[in-house]
Amino acid sequence: MFSKILIANRGEIAARVIDSCRKLGVATVAVYSDADATARHVAMADEAVHVGGPRPADSYLRGDAIIAAALATGAEAIHPGYGFLSENPDFVDAVEKAGLVFIGPSSAAIRAMGLKDAAKALMEKAGVPVVPGYHGDNQDPEHLAGAADAIGYPVLIKAVAGGGGKGMRLVERAKDFADALESARGEAQTAFGNPAVLIEKYIEKPRHIEVQVFGDGTRAVHLFERDCSLQRRHQKVIEEAPAPGMTEEMRQAMGQAAVRAAEAIGYKGAGTVEFIVDGSEGLRPDRFWFMEMNTRLQVEHPVTEAITGIDLVEWQLRVASGEPLTSRQEDIRLAGHAFEARLYAEDVPAGFLPATGTLSHLHFPDGARADTGVRPGDTISPWYDPMIAKIIVHGPTRAIALSKLTAALEDTEVAGSVTNLSFLAALARHEGFRAGDVDTGLIARDLAALTAAAAPGLAVQALAALGAAGLADGGAAMAGFALWAPLRRTVTLDGFDAVVEALGPGRARVTIEGDVADCALHSGAWWVNGRPAGARIVLTPGTVSIFGPGAWHFGLTDPLDRQSADAGGGLTLSPMPGLVKAVFVTAGQAVAAGDRLAVLEAMKMEHTLTAARDGTVAEVLVAAGTQVEAGAALVRLEEEEA
Repeated sequence: MFSKILIANRGEIAARVIDSCRKLGVATVAVYSDADATARHVAMADEAVHVGGPRPADSYLRGDAIIAAALATGAEAIHPGYGFLSENPDFVDAVEKAGLVFIGPSSAAIRAMGLKDAAKALMEKAGVPVVPGYHGDNQDPEHLAGAADAIGYPVLIKAVAGGGGKGMRLVERAKDFADALESARGEAQTAFGNPAVLIEKYIEKPRHIEVQVFGDGTRAVHLFERDCSLQRRHQKVIEEAPAPGMTEEMRQAMGQAAVRAAEAIGYKGAGTVEFIVDGSEGLRPDRFWFMEMNTRLQVEHPVTEAITGIDLVEWQLRVASGEPLTSRQEDIRLAGHAFEARLYAEDVPAGFLPATGTLSHLHFPDGARADTGVRPGDTISPWYDPMIAKIIVHGPTRAIALSKLTAALEDTEVAGSVTNLSFLAALARHEGFRAGDVDTGLIARDLAALTAAAAPGLAVQALAALGAAGLADGGAAMAGFALWAPLRRTVTLDGFDAVVEALGPGRARVTIEGDVADCALHSGAWWVNGRPAGARIVLTPGTVSIFGPGAWHFGLTDPLDRQSADAGGGLTLSPMPGLVKAVFVTAGQAVAAGDRLAVLEAMKMEHTLTAARDGTVAEVLVAAGTQVEAGAALVRLEEEEA
């Protein structure tokens, strides 16, 4: 076993690797950028080395600086985590050339699976079923369009390099193919430096089921499957293991196919073989096809650990240090059911735009595993993926595990940034999902219901008013002498005004637009109109948050300093910090509502900004290549005529 390793990553995966290293007595070295100097993974590691500026290209993608840090600190091996350099074969070669061990597969295995078209050809030779499609070298747009016609619409355009849904477009009609191809190529070039694409048949009721494999370079085993069908824009949201509705016949067929895939390339370490499954007639062993192999640890690996009791990072360390794979397939047992929900800082009503902010309050529930790279007071940076945590639960049955997930999401508290927490809770309560009737289109079909914001009731508003008045704990903030009548105060929050009357210690009356809420504190919990509110008041700078079943955040408003928004919709503002990738308009140009104005690159994705209304461009305030802050004005339309 190694005595010291360096972790070439950040955030929750770096913290996760450190946890396993501590169990094994392995010392750890963290690397960090300017933006991560005080990050959780840096504080957890035994040593930490600064490797550059906040941009990944200036820090976490600098293989030479990371290798130099490993050599300088006496580390024997490098764990890549996932993302960044984890699937870069040139980095693997450089690590080994420096006399270090790469904790992962060989560069040859990564190259074999790195391009989806070549990987599919390899899998066909290994007897693994693949999706019908075009995986050739001819990238001429007319040739690709002809291939799509031959396959039959709908089709998927997919970047041959990378993953995570980047460079992927669904095309349902031939007339849309050219625009979708241009968009996919542009995103693929930005994300992976390779604009090449392949074309695949789009399966109408697809399920995304992947198999965890592990090899020692000679032999491989599988650790059962994960269902990752709950996706939005090809990004996984909630994963579970095992897959609902899985039969033993299907599991055996998929597991054997995944092991064949791993052994065909002499795979060493943890990997995932991803399959697309036609779920229109249940799970059948003749209805699954190879999509790709991720030659690294996956974000969703904790659900596999939960159902098998196996620490996958420990296995990675053991095999990389030269130990053989001691477990045989029959030794690996499946027990119970597990879910993982990905908690992100993102603005769901705005189309799941990544968000930033300082986590002024953060609480994870007891009884659930929370893999996280942040702590209360940390800032969600615009430079990296905005994941806050992964909430993982395990139970003896799917129904029990799902109930535990629902409870865990309700008990998770985040303030200081908008999040997808309410969206995750709505998914956990979704009737189809609870029944196990899942496919990759579920979220898109029910998006309106899943993202509908619940209106706060009187009890929630009353608690927010108590918090704004300084009575969250029933204290004496409003105590004082008042002749003949209770002391009262008017507070102004986002969306409403309230009159708060202090009736005595732990007692108050709140009036909102004529509705009255009598509030009383019993054993540290607020009751409203004779019923327990079942919620907690949390005060953070400028905000009152109410956490219970659901979460509400109310900004504290100074009634003397209210400002009206730009009612005309004349300004297009940057929704987040990012790089202006392209500008499509010039001053004097007429535009219609929905026309493209600019593309912003932020948090590893491209975001198209469109005109909010018909009009004429008065001024273009930025140029392509400009780095902008959240709220920066990009394009101004001429004022509408009265």
